Amino acid sequence: MVRSKQGKRGAEMEKKEIVERCPYVKKCGACHIGEKSYEEELAEKKKWVVDNIGKYCGKINDIVGMYYPYHYRNKVHAVFGRRMNNGKDEVIAGTYAEGTHTIIPVSDCLIEDAQASAIIRTVTELIRSFHLWVYSEDTGRGLMRHILVRKGASTRQIMVVLVTAQVQFPHKNHFVEKLCELHPEITTVVQNINEKQTTMVLGERNKVLYGPGFIEDVLMGLRFRISPGSFYQVNSAQTQVLYKKAIQAAGLTGTETVIDAYCGIGTIGMCMHAKAKCVIGIELNEQAVKDAKANAKRNNLEHIRFVAADATEYMTLMSQRGGRADVVVMDPPRSGSTQAFVKAAASLKPGCIIYVSCNPETLGRDLGWFSREGYIAREAWPVDMFGFTDHVEAVIKMQLVEK
Repeated sequence: MVRSKQGKRGAEMEKKEIVERCPYVKKCGACHIGEKSYEEELAEKKKWVVDNIGKYCGKINDIVGMYYPYHYRNKVHAVFGRRMNNGKDEVIAGTYAEGTHTIIPVSDCLIEDAQASAIIRTVTELIRSFHLWVYSEDTGRGLMRHILVRKGASTRQIMVVLVTAQVQFPHKNHFVEKLCELHPEITTVVQNINEKQTTMVLGERNKVLYGPGFIEDVLMGLRFRISPGSFYQVNSAQTQVLYKKAIQAAGLTGTETVIDAYCGIGTIGMCMHAKAKCVIGIELNEQAVKDAKANAKRNNLEHIRFVAADATEYMTLMSQRGGRADVVVMDPPRSGSTQAFVKAAASLKPGCIIYVSCNPETLGRDLGWFSREGYIAREAWPVDMFGFTDHVEAVIKMQLVEK
């Protein structure tokens, strides 16, 4: 965030320069760089949170913005396609225009990691030079579908995931050898096979072509293993801000049993582990649970365990067996939670529930459900994780009100 008049003038000059050199503004729809200042955007996001949860929450703090809201995405995805350019058929990589399946070629996205963008450009050229067939959604034929690049912000490790429509990958060894020669910073390359006609990017099968098949990153002093399909926050710097707010809000003293629902690869629960008696992470994705267990072992964490299960079903059964939790932490997808989940969480009678939200609209709905179960939102901390986009995160502290 800008903190001085001189800094603000510098930011405005930088903003003007970005608008002039970004050819994708109002085309791809992925972000809104150039339409307003970052300060204006933060004000709008704070208002969005207030408008949706103000009637449920006692105190809403000022939004925490990014120090530098550019090139922050450590996970970059592009789709491959073809187009005619000056009478020539060429391979392109980019993003779908908002609300369509028309590919907008993107070369240097200003919110994505610069190294990832360079790798995607190289892979696009290699597809052309190796004469590989690009997948067509219309015909269902072709090989190269997507590319996913993931980077460890702390470790600088880089994973390249090449998504293909079939197992057979002509010249794959030479392709990967050339890619790694041009980008020695790459630490692993994975082929993901997605044979289905679907809008999902990744398929269920991975083949490691180079390196270990995963990368690692360090977050709040802990080392995490990240596989191609693992959920991991895309903004590493702001993730630490978000998690510190969540830990602070939980008010842990070392005696609590913590449930980490929707735990993914275990990041929030592991970060809370040092200040809790024990942590139970619940996640439906079996690969994520496998990574979470490996992460706990890698960090020598003894009082944390992970289960592959539906969080609603697990908490309901736990309650029926007389189990209790002191704190429930939940980080659901943009669609929010469900009434069944809310009832299941409340059945454990936790004194505190920490809700990490990425959608103020579904958050407001869910806080309404929690209020019927006796939980009142005491305080909220909005955090901007996705600069120049229509997304904002928030940490909410709920407490059980004795009836």
